[in-house]
Amino acid sequence: MGSYLNPGSKGFQESLNSEIYVDKIGLIEKTNAVLNTRQKFICVSRPRRFGKSMAADMLAAYYDRGENSASLFSSLKIHYVSSYQQHLNQYDVIKVNMQEFLSMTHSMDEMLTMLQKYLVFDLTDHFQNVRFRDKNNLIQVMKDIYAKTNRSFVILIDEWDCLFREYQQNQDAQKKYLDFLRAWLKDKDYVALAYMTGILPIKKYGSHSALNMFTEYSMTDPDELARCDGFRYTKNRQCMREKSLTFDGFLFYPKSTLALRCTSFSIIFKRFGGRL
Repeated sequence: MGSYLNPGSKGFQESLNSEIYVDKIGLIEKTNAVLNTRQKFICVSRPRRFGKSMAADMLAAYYDRGENSASLFSSLKIHYVSSYQQHLNQYDVIKVNMQEFLSMTHSMDEMLTMLQKYLVFDLTDHFQNVRFRDKNNLIQVMKDIYAKTNRSFVILIDEWDCLFREYQQNQDAQKKYLDFLRAWLKDKDYVALAYMTGILPIKKYGSHSALNMFTEYSMTDPDELARCDGFRYTKNRQCMREKSLTFDGFLFYPKSTLALRCTSFSIIFKRFGGRL
């Protein structure tokens, strides 16, 4: 277990222990369905405080082959899904938060160098029986691991778009970052699943098509991920009638009933046909 390779289940365990927990377990059923397919690239765009990092922690805990996390999921809905046992703790997981690397560096080149260096450290330390062609090349290291072990990776990237907020006027830095992600992820046999979270959609960042392999799910176009947010709108209407609500971008209900966060009351209002 490393800092970025097979990070374990502590983050998800803390979410389960919290007073308010939003069950997004339906997301696992979706990601299981696209593992090792052309649809294995998923980008989820949500506002802050909408459970994106918690969902990434959940996926890490579920897929991480470094430990047995069955007890964390035994009482949750996913336990009854047919694909649950097949993929539980069966993958090597790489989980990175780009905000962490951004905060520790002062340029795009420095950030990408640090990211690759840290990932290579974890990978080469864990796969010591693999002969590496070039230990300074992240992509080649992962190719060598896959060639030797035939084990593909679940790659989780949280806050993937923070670079664009920091370098919003630097087109060269943005292009360099997108080209790195494309080279690392696209058409690589070692990728079983690539799951990214951010605030704004990929298409927000100009016409550069480096990440066109990703299917995007946003607040305005959630598609099938809408049912994975951990709540049902029919229940919301009843709760909203019963509770006195304050709308400041957040809605909370007790853990035993329902927890919902939303960036705009109008979104909920429209879903109910304008009637509460």
